[in-house]
Amino acid sequence: QVQLVESGGGSVQTGGSLRLSCVASGYPYCIGWFRQAPGKEREGVATGDRSGITSVADSVKGRFSISLDNAKSTLYLQMNSLKPEDTAMYYCGVLVSGPCSVGPRSRFGSWGQGTQVTVSS
Repeated sequence: QVQLVESGGGSVQTGGSLRLSCVASGYPYCIGWFRQAPGKEREGVATGDRSGITSVADSVKGRFSISLDNAKSTLYLQMNSLKPEDTAMYYCGVLVSGPCSVGPRSRFGSWGQGTQVTVSS
């Protein structure tokens, strides 16, 4: 059974940076980062798999990046040039079906508890 734990959230000013970590107790092939702001649907942010293939949502492309530490079974989400619109609870999940991407064909599960990111202007 795969279990995920997110960490690294916090409060930063516009333009600041944060690095989120998603640690998997199992050995999943694909992990995705998602976020959900109050009153909004959960949206995919980025994904990474153990072969090194990554995907990043258009809304954060150029600012966010993914890196994987296979030995630690950890997927990192580096967030730079943060904007108030990035404020949300950030979750990671394991791919259930579909390609390892943030596209609509992919489904994720085994969500962690989430880590809060707050960006003030």
